[in-house]
Amino acid sequence: MDAALKSRVEQLAAEFASEATTVEELNGLMRLMMKSGLERMLDTEMDVHLGRRLTPAVAELEAARVEPLTSATGEKQGPPNRRNGRSRKTVQGDVGEVTLNTPRDRDGTFEPQIVGKYQRRVPGFDEKILALYAKGMTTRDIQEIVRELYGVDISATLVSEITADLDAEVTAWRTRPIEKVWPIVYFDGIVVHVRGANGRVSQHTIYVALGVNLEGKKELLGLWLGESEGAKFWLACLTDLKNRGLSDIFVACIDGLSGFAEAIHAAYPTASVQLCIVHLVRAALRYVSSEDSKQVIRDLKKIYQAATVVEAEQSLDEFAQAWDGKYPTIAKQWRAKWTDIITLFDFPASIRKAIYTTNAIESVNSVIRKFTRNRKIYPNEESALKLVYMAIAEASKKWTRPIHHWKQALNHFAIMYEDRMPKDLS
Repeated sequence: MDAALKSRVEQLAAEFASEATTVEELNGLMRLMMKSGLERMLDTEMDVHLGRRLTPAVAELEAARVEPLTSATGEKQGPPNRRNGRSRKTVQGDVGEVTLNTPRDRDGTFEPQIVGKYQRRVPGFDEKILALYAKGMTTRDIQEIVRELYGVDISATLVSEITADLDAEVTAWRTRPIEKVWPIVYFDGIVVHVRGANGRVSQHTIYVALGVNLEGKKELLGLWLGESEGAKFWLACLTDLKNRGLSDIFVACIDGLSGFAEAIHAAYPTASVQLCIVHLVRAALRYVSSEDSKQVIRDLKKIYQAATVVEAEQSLDEFAQAWDGKYPTIAKQWRAKWTDIITLFDFPASIRKAIYTTNAIESVNSVIRKFTRNRKIYPNEESALKLVYMAIAEASKKWTRPIHHWKQALNHFAIMYEDRMPKDLS
């Protein structure tokens, strides 16, 4: 907005403030201004349509034309098209309902653009409905808020119509091709409650795959919905990623789900698996009393924050000597998963944190929980996926920068996986 226009807007706002004594009166003035502005724009569109006001492109064509107006058969055409009164229709917008007098033409060929022929909502109104929906609000919540804010009564059917267009968008996104090589991919699941076709509510798991591309930027690669979290279903998700073009993962970061590492190796035999240390520590604390928990955490930290694998193994032995008498399960479990715990030691200390925790995907899950906390139960699986997709789309607007120390990480990847790096980067 330039300075002159801003000055005029401020002057108009001052006039409105002097005329209106309540918010409702101010909204009434805004509706009147919206009505007047839209009708003027519709009139301008009609003038352009009838050739009375030419756009630069049309004006150029008109100036170049020298032949008389004739039909395709060479006969003289009838009288030129002209205005033919107006039709009334009510549209819904940010300031409430506005009744417009839309111009008509004699030939019935006028197709308005600013407010389409069959459009009943001012542009931007649908986006606000979708934003409320993305916040996890129910249809009833949205109806009440729109009524309070804009003085417009909308039906549940209208909300469904607005959100229905998302179905095709979500399907296209979930089946889109993805890049061949992803240095880091985080996998995790989040539990939601979904009502089935038989009316029974059951727990479902939304499976999430979050990748870090060769530029160090995060991108959600896929969403899947299953009855329960399991390695077998994860294998189906991994197969879907392969079918969409993902041919290589350098490091797959996962939680401690039994059989998950095997599923990763089955789909991506050359991928390194890193178990999430945070999940491992949480699992260990299930066996620990509250008075011992702080010391156990400190001793476990010595293992995964060691400088080398040898030092980490020594710290694990010391942990076992100190705690096996009381909590023998912890060291035993860590040793059983040791191969997938020590992957982090293949990388410099400065980038290990990006690998040994699933904080990146945990933050995604927190966004999902934030947007879905108002939804205790989803009416069906499609609704659950659609809402989570909208939540992620909103959150991903902030994913504009590479993860910390990415250049250093990329250089390390280029050396370790020289034969697997894309040729334009290796």
